[in-house]
Amino acid sequence: MGVKFRVNAWMIRGLSATDSINIEPTPPRPRKPCNESRLQWEVEVCGEDFKREMGHIEPHYWCNLTHFISEYHRFTFCTETKSNIVSCYWPNPLVESYIIHIHKHFFSNCTLEHVVWVDPPDDTLTILILVPVFLTLAMIALVVWCSKRSDILT
Repeated sequence: MGVKFRVNAWMIRGLSATDSINIEPTPPRPRKPCNESRLQWEVEVCGEDFKREMGHIEPHYWCNLTHFISEYHRFTFCTETKSNIVSCYWPNPLVESYIIHIHKHFFSNCTLEHVVWVDPPDDTLTILILVPVFLTLAMIALVVWCSKRSDILT
């Protein structure tokens, strides 16, 4: 009972309608400049970790994201964290160029030579065909009906 009373008293003692509130904006903290040379080193550390983790995955699985999604997530999270530590925004051109370098190294052979087109399932295909046919028939019926009733509409 005593603890509940003290908590209620502290809450009541908070701000009331008569209290003045300081609405002056707080000045932003001065931000340190981005240390790009350290960022380059830190991002390369993230890349080396990613390369080591990708070494445990068979190269023929490198084009299937489900096999390395957690490693890739750790890599991007690492680059974001390291960027914040050295007072750089993320993504920035330095990090982006390194990520592109990593992509060229691991994923350059992941594009297909040609696009393989696959028909949709029969149910979907039937709906995609029948809906426009029925809409066309409905529009024709509407035009014919309106043209027969033109004497009433004018």
